[in-house]
Amino acid sequence: MLKSKTFLKKTRAGGVMKIVREHYLRDDIGCGAPGCVACGDAHEGPVLEPQPLDPASSLCPQPHYLLPDTNVLLHQEKLLLFLFKIDVLEDPAIRNVIVLQTVLQEVRNRSAPVYKRIRDVTNNQEKHFYTFTNEHHRETYVEQEQGENANDRNDRAIRVAAKWYNEHLKKMSAENQLQVVFITNDRRNKEKAIEEGIPAFTCEEYVKSLTANPELIDRLACLSEEGSEIESGKVIFSEHLPLSKLQQGIKSGTYLQGTFRASRENYLEATVWVHGDTEENKEIILQGLKNLNRAIHEDIVAVELLPKNQWVAPSSVVLHDEGQNEDDVEKEEERERILKTAVNEKMLKPTGRVVGIIKRNWRPYCGMLSKSDIKESRRHLFTPADKRIPRIRIETRQASTLEGRRIIVAVDGWPRNSRYPNGHFVKNLGEVGDKETETEVLLLEHDVPHQPFSQAVLSFLPKMPWSITEKDMKNREDLRHLCVCSVDPPGCTDIDDALHCRELENGNLEVGVHIADVSHFIRPGNALDQESARRGTTVYLCEKRIDMVPELLSSNLCSLRCNVDRLAFSCIWEMNHNAEILKTRFTKSAINSKASLTYAEAQMRIDSATMNDDITTSLRGLNKLAKILKKRRIEKGALTLSSPEVRFHMDSETHDPIDLQTKELRETNSMVEEFMLLANISVAKKIHEEFSEHALLRKHPAPPPSNYEILVKAAKSKNLEIKTDTAKSLADSLDRADSPSFPYLNTLLRILATRCMMQAVYFCSGMDNDFHHYGLASPIYTHFTSPIRRYADIIVHRLLAVAIGADCTYPELTDKHKLADLCKNLNFRHKMAQYAQRASVAFHTQLFFKSKGIVSEEAYILFVRKNAIVVLIPKYGLEGTVFFEEKDKPKPRLIYDDEIPSLKIEDTVFHIFDKVKVKIVLDSSNLQHQKIRMSLVEPQIPGISIPMDTSNMDINEPERKKKKLEK
Repeated sequence: MLKSKTFLKKTRAGGVMKIVREHYLRDDIGCGAPGCVACGDAHEGPVLEPQPLDPASSLCPQPHYLLPDTNVLLHQEKLLLFLFKIDVLEDPAIRNVIVLQTVLQEVRNRSAPVYKRIRDVTNNQEKHFYTFTNEHHRETYVEQEQGENANDRNDRAIRVAAKWYNEHLKKMSAENQLQVVFITNDRRNKEKAIEEGIPAFTCEEYVKSLTANPELIDRLACLSEEGSEIESGKVIFSEHLPLSKLQQGIKSGTYLQGTFRASRENYLEATVWVHGDTEENKEIILQGLKNLNRAIHEDIVAVELLPKNQWVAPSSVVLHDEGQNEDDVEKEEERERILKTAVNEKMLKPTGRVVGIIKRNWRPYCGMLSKSDIKESRRHLFTPADKRIPRIRIETRQASTLEGRRIIVAVDGWPRNSRYPNGHFVKNLGEVGDKETETEVLLLEHDVPHQPFSQAVLSFLPKMPWSITEKDMKNREDLRHLCVCSVDPPGCTDIDDALHCRELENGNLEVGVHIADVSHFIRPGNALDQESARRGTTVYLCEKRIDMVPELLSSNLCSLRCNVDRLAFSCIWEMNHNAEILKTRFTKSAINSKASLTYAEAQMRIDSATMNDDITTSLRGLNKLAKILKKRRIEKGALTLSSPEVRFHMDSETHDPIDLQTKELRETNSMVEEFMLLANISVAKKIHEEFSEHALLRKHPAPPPSNYEILVKAAKSKNLEIKTDTAKSLADSLDRADSPSFPYLNTLLRILATRCMMQAVYFCSGMDNDFHHYGLASPIYTHFTSPIRRYADIIVHRLLAVAIGADCTYPELTDKHKLADLCKNLNFRHKMAQYAQRASVAFHTQLFFKSKGIVSEEAYILFVRKNAIVVLIPKYGLEGTVFFEEKDKPKPRLIYDDEIPSLKIEDTVFHIFDKVKVKIVLDSSNLQHQKIRMSLVEPQIPGISIPMDTSNMDINEPERKKKKLEK
């Protein structure tokens, strides 16, 4: 049956256009209930259960299906409160849910993240969620009546579908007492449903009726911004202005819009990064609870600048929210006074206060329950794992069960009269300290997609056994005869690059970089491609790898393992012996690697006087050229920076770390790096020549001069000068900054210089003018060499393939706006992957010191704070904070000088890069934030330093000796 849908649309010119669309109605859409005589096998996808074993409901004792309306999935007034609705539906206890097409369409228009979560649930066959296309069913489609708004029409369509379902199910066998229960939080909609004879309840009524599942009640969200009433009615925060006033104020310049970034080190301080191109007031400081005004990290806020006489400097105090009295605001005010100390006027920064929230960017948070001291209390505080997130008040009957567990909590609202936001319990992840639980936490906290690849994604993988066919060789060169080899870290299975070097008849050298041809297997737009784009990057943790592409590709068909034929994308240069490029060409290829070497094995071959085979000769040629290339790069101003990287040695049985050491870098590391950089630069030039508006490039912005302040001051304190006007002057002054009596000084300066850098980012060439890569001193750069683990490289491969005529283009590849959106996601994913990797190192470092006990090591000061020093321990590449103020202990006399910078404790002065000795021990007193605790051993300061005789004691040694004797 065909109907016409007519609606009016306003054009850009201001006119009105009448649009008529055909709308088909069908008789063959199934209800989703197996065994339904009327529908037969008309249903598609996951279906409902014939006899739903729903949890016992005191309101609906007979078997039933649930049919929620839109506001149950996405509250109409409070978009922020969607978390509960999905959370409850995702619970294993809730099954057999009918999701109407009307509801799905409304949710899709209102919130893409919620829509995605609903689709994930409906695709899970075990949940028995059925999507019913009521808008195309002849008996459930309703037309909008005259004078009826779209919302009322949709409510009516949902009720019509619910009523039809109940009448339809009665036609099934007589003994079947199945019914459909309508769930809505809209009072008017519920009343109308009951009038029409439809069983209807609010979400709260239904969940509370599930007597066998009382834990679901904990997951009910507060449906009001003011949330549950707080016993103390005292207003703490000023009211947020309505969105209309905020938009007016932003337009007139009264307020500024930006992203709220909470501090990790000080819970009473935050910055707002102002949106827009203007550099003026790019970053605004907020200090004090009332000025933060209930904003949460990553919220989009409106801020009002304070008068200049109220501007402050960023605080150097490390301050964590550890108070147990959740509403002791007087104590907060006392802490705020600590932040404000006399400072140089030059250090004052634009300061403001939050006047309203433009967009909440809340997410589910991982952390632990801080159980209330009041016996039988149902109200408790939740402490998030991320220190930038405030504690959250939740109500739960499961406090005893959840204590000592990692849990997920969602925020519902933040009333003006509450010190903390309100939220609700979502999920129990597992015991704190358990390796699997902690890994799950760090993946969730850093938003790393880590679910197994779906069947839809896996269906696009090649069928095994796989081999190169004649079709695969079309537009591809056969280079299997070349002496190609790969050089990687030990244990690497996702080998995406290989190299070769050989002498040509004319006396020149041919050098090739061969990169896995992942784009051959991942075609644009399919489920495999979409999932790879979503993940953006492979995430390397200490004990596991979260692949961007399925293992069949990452560790097998795309991995350039030795002695197997593999498809590659090759960048081949003809060079003279002075590493000058004479010719460059790009080709898709087939290769057969002759060796998969580690950096150590490759180095051993190069250094061996007895080895002269083809592989070794190739490596020596590459190494010689790489040295020339590196020297030339550094002469142009490329930076050689440093960061302490650590490697764990794991116990083969327990998989616990048994040793921790900094990674050793060899010449061969540098050799591979030089040719990867050269390939990336060569490819960047080529794709930009061919696609000036649509090239995916990577840039590294020059840091603002203020970033270098700490580096310049630190060098000055050691009578050294660091110039920062250009990358070249920085590189040269770092090379000159040497001290014969302090050989490690240069490494410390380079570590500090790394901290001054900006983040390198992907961008679309048609959306930016500045292409320069500051760190590499290159006018243009991209990523081409790691397509197994970076999605950016896959796009670059596709662009290069089109540029050389080896593949065809597709619309999204030449849409600069879509490419810019893709770059935004890739930049986010890369940043989160870095943070997740650091968190994994931190957790395994804790495990290492837990087994090691108390140790003391030499350290160097990286930063001085008002009440602490931040030190680096070279032996372990470990950074930590030594605090000089402790609870219930007399406060030492501290004098902080930001200009030098230095911290005087009693009569001892500490400068950046000073050598100290510290005691290291795992502090497990706070289960939520177990941390490596460092205390000063040397220099000796009475009342501050720890006596030497205990610092080397291994607290686990007696226990180990006892176990040894028992064996």
